[in-house]
Amino acid sequence: MNYADWPLSAPVNITWEITHQCNLNCIHCLSSSSTASPGELNLDECLSTVDQLAALKIFEINFGGGEPLLIKHFIPLLRYIHEKGIVTCISTNGTALTDEAIACFTDNPLVNVQVSLDGATPEVNDRIRGQGTFHRIIRGMELLAGKNISLSINTVVTSLNFTQLSQLKKLAGSYGARLRVSRFRPSGRARESWEMLRLNAAQLRDLSDWLGDDPSILTGDSFFSISQDGRRQLGLDMCGACKMTCCIDPCGLVYPCAFMQEKEFCGGNLRETAFKDIWDNSEVFNYFRHLEPAACRECPRFSKCRGGCPAVAYFVSRDLNSADPECLANWSQNVLSAPSVEGQI
Repeated sequence: MNYADWPLSAPVNITWEITHQCNLNCIHCLSSSSTASPGELNLDECLSTVDQLAALKIFEINFGGGEPLLIKHFIPLLRYIHEKGIVTCISTNGTALTDEAIACFTDNPLVNVQVSLDGATPEVNDRIRGQGTFHRIIRGMELLAGKNISLSINTVVTSLNFTQLSQLKKLAGSYGARLRVSRFRPSGRARESWEMLRLNAAQLRDLSDWLGDDPSILTGDSFFSISQDGRRQLGLDMCGACKMTCCIDPCGLVYPCAFMQEKEFCGGNLRETAFKDIWDNSEVFNYFRHLEPAACRECPRFSKCRGGCPAVAYFVSRDLNSADPECLANWSQNVLSAPSVEGQI
């Protein structure tokens, strides 16, 4: 059954970009985070939002930013969420950990922590995340290791770190963590680095093969469109935006996903409209639930990926009816004449 034909009464999980404030300046940042935006939700507004999500029986809230741990009310907010029985996942750069935060994470079955690291060596990571960040992030991993915390390293796969993925898996394992890989997408500051950091066709093929051979690697989002059939069975087989998930921005605006935080895709404002009303009645959300890119409808893989990632398609072509340019069907023909980099992962 098509998920769009079976709309859920509420999303399974929410991505909540809690702030635009960040102490790093990564060249691939999906939201161009740097300083806090005027009008970010205060603690009372955040608690009210949690009450709405809890009433809808949301299973998980995934926190990102910016850097969530820079917000003074973040840990009190987490504790309130956990009192409601909601699972949380905190995406952090690992450089702003406090004793209070670590205590909140330790021995807590409702917490998953993923630390962003974009290279197995300072030379690679620091080109993406900034000079000196590798050792600061590793120090954060050391503080979290061995404390019964569900822990992962999250790596956005780019042309710079592609050959270090196996090293990153070993590095994660040395801290009792798993490796989670995310697709690089041209939103936020990443638009400026898209051409430099995107994978070529040969790299996409070898990434697909590598993922297919190792089911232990966590894949964050939209890998179904570049994955082989066996790998796809491990997770969602289509874009979940507005069907299974959506995104709340720091100021309470609600979007289909974290990678489509554009004015034209805003479903509503939590300061003006209840979350349930936005989820049920937003024209934007209802459009995404029935989105089937025209360029993909005749593709033999259409039933397997439903057009891939709309965010990549939109920011590359400015057309939601175009295909995900990194879909297996799009690059498989081009790769036949491309040199293989197999074995370098």
